[in-house]
Parts: sequence; C-alpha cells; structure tokens
Amino acid sequence: MASAGDPMRRDEIRPVKRRVEDDLIVRPGVVGVDIGEKVTGGRPTGHPAIVVAVRRKLPADELPPGQLIPSEIDGVPTDVVEEEYVLHPAVIPLGEEDSDTGADPGAAPPLARTIVGGLSMGPCRPIRLAPPDVPQPGDYTTAGTIGALVTDRGGSGAAMVVTNFHVACVDDAWSVGDTMVQPSRMDGGRCPQDVFGTLARAALSGRVDGAIVELTEVRPHENAIAGIGPVRGEAEAAVGMSVRKRGRTTGLTTGRVASVDATLSVNYGNGLGVRTLRDQIRVVADGERFGDRGDSGAVIVDAARRVVGLYFAGTVDGRVGFANPIAAVLTELDVRLCTRPPHQRAPGLAERAEP
Repeated sequence: MASAGDPMRRDEIRPVKRRVEDDLIVRPGVVGVDIGEKVTGGRPTGHPAIVVAVRRKLPADELPPGQLIPSEIDGVPTDVVEEEYVLHPAVIPLGEEDSDTGADPGAAPPLARTIVGGLSMGPCRPIRLAPPDVPQPGDYTTAGTIGALVTDRGGSGAAMVVTNFHVACVDDAWSVGDTMVQPSRMDGGRCPQDVFGTLARAALSGRVDGAIVELTEVRPHENAIAGIGPVRGEAEAAVGMSVRKRGRTTGLTTGRVASVDATLSVNYGNGLGVRTLRDQIRVVADGERFGDRGDSGAVIVDAARRVVGLYFAGTVDGRVGFANPIAAVLTELDVRLCTRPPHQRAPGLAERAEP
C-alpha cells in the first residue's frame, strides 16, 4: 500500500474493489462500481478512489444505515456519483422506418455495397416489446452498428462480422440463422433484398455482450472501418489511451480511456432483465458525446487502428461510453480479427481513411 499522504495506485485499489463490488452493486439505486479520481466539492482531488455510481444521490440522513456507502473501504477512499447507464441500440415502432432516424450528418453512410465496420445493421425479424421498455406495446425494429470483420478460429475461413448480442439477438427469441440486413430496416434496409448475413453465435455473459454474423456471398466485404481505414490488429486498453469509434448514429467520435475496471448493471429488458458486466472499458468523450442509441456494436480503436473494445452502452447523455475488452469478446465468440489486406476494395469507404 501507499505511504501516508500518498495516493494509492490503481493496482492496489483493484483487489479491494473486486472484493466489495458484489455487495455494493446490489444495493438499491447502485448501477456501477469503478476506480476513478475522487471529486470533492466539484473539484478533482488527484486521489484515486472506489467510485460508486447511483441513479440518484440522496442526503445521508434519507438513507437506511445498510444502504450508506462508507467514506472508505479497507483504507481506500470512496466517491459517489450520479449516473444512469443504458444500452445503445436504436428502436422505433415497426412501420415508421421512413421517419427521421436521428443519425448525425457525419455518421457512416447507411447504404453501402461493401460491408465494412461502422455501418448500420439490424435483424430482419420484428421485435415484440412492451412497457416499460417502450411507451406502447407492439412490434418494433432495431438498429445498431457493424463492428469489424472477423473469422472463425476453427479454420472454416468463413467471413464474419462482430456486433453486440443486443443488436443481433435483441431478446430471448433469437435463433442461429436469423437474417441480418444492412442498412437496418430503420435506415431503409429491405428484407430479403439487403440481407448481408445470418446470425452464427452469440454471448451475453459477465464480461461480453457480443454476436457473430456470417456474411453471405452476395455482398462484398473489406477489412476496414468506414472513415477510419483498415484494422491493424488488437490491443489492450490502457487508462489515458486516446481512442475513437465509428457508429451508425454519431459517426466518428473520439475520447479517452478513463478506466478498465468498470462494473455496471444495465437493463436488457425483453425478458433478459438486468445484467451486470465486469472489468469493462470506460471512455470519456472529447466532445459532447462519445456514443448514442444506434452506435451499439461499433469497435473502439486506438491511434494505430488496433481494436481495443466493443462498444455497447453509455450514460444517458452519451458523454461516457462503455465497451467490452476485445480479447474477451474474441475468446468467448471463438473468432479472431481479420488483419490481412482484403481481396475486394470499397471505393469511397476505406479509401477515405483517417490517419
């Protein structure tokens, strides 16, 4: 441990945080446990702490003793912040696909002949939803983002892409073989004319929210992310790392890795309920938003275009985003990133790569 007066290191705090997070995350109103800088009176102190996120901060005298967050745990200071976390797919009632989708003008083009990362996608099947997940019960269509090109570790050689479980599967009624359309039905995609692949496998675990779509031979594909360029491999996220992502809704956004220790509880609805994911990457936007609804499934890359995470959720205002560590995603889904130059080129997409 650090000496008196010296701030503790993250690696010293991590075992304490992991030991107590199960107790903290189940307390009423708690949605996250992380390691971050303690803020007092609105000012950063320069001291790392166990940060507990709650939907609403209440005065201590309004909380039962068992729900109070102690000021320190095993010598580690704590901090309580007010945040709310949501998944970031886009959802609209079936039949309203021609309405304004909410995508920014700088977002990746919704219709593209060649499949690359950063494009709009979604399932062909309508999704039956009911309150409180949506205002009115009925059939809905959903949209997310294609992450990156991957291939089966088993050696089949099939071309695939990675995205989120809640983008491709959505609920507990999914099946292997479900057809996926690019662009999403919300963005004008038609089934079966614009089908680009079928659901091959998926995982929703304590660390990964992922799915694999096997591509059809009808649509060409390229190992690239629209507006960013070819994927150069994978890397481990590190605190302070500059990152970017290309999402269906917000387009190209940049940010900074603030933590690799985030534990958060998110409501998956649709019969799946609240799920807790651990050891997630927390990214703070350089601008107003890092992500928004419809960006789920995008990959997050570092300055060298190496994939570090799979984006899946964020704060309600989009200022903070969360991603699964890419190594965990690839392991659980039994795939590897494609890094070889593609056989087919996509003029107007990969050529517009940014440095």
